[in-house]
Amino acid sequence: MNRTRSYIVAAVLIAFAAVGGYMIFGHTATGGGHKAIDVTVTGANKMTPSNLTANQNDTVTINITSDTDGEVHLHGYDIHFETKAGQVVSQTFKADKTGHFDIEWESTSAPLGQLVVT
Repeated sequence: MNRTRSYIVAAVLIAFAAVGGYMIFGHTATGGGHKAIDVTVTGANKMTPSNLTANQNDTVTINITSDTDGEVHLHGYDIHFETKAGQVVSQTFKADKTGHFDIEWESTSAPLGQLVVT
């Protein structure tokens, strides 16, 4: 009887450890992948899509096509995209900071969207 109780206690402890490990490590974001994001800027005041996402440590490439010459600025990472109407401009960077980073049309400070890195 005492031996059976020891097996039950051991099984319960193993189950708790397995569930606890899954809860701690099973939902963590992975990062370190590559993510390419294509966006379009229209009229120097609208970006589609407007909300961009990445995981920390991803290598992110943002490809911007605009119908207007100008500059798009990704704050927080201080990345500038010099757009030419109808041409694709790309920047690749490591998403090493987490948070919400504004994207704006530089000359007018018009908000275009944001990059969220988790």
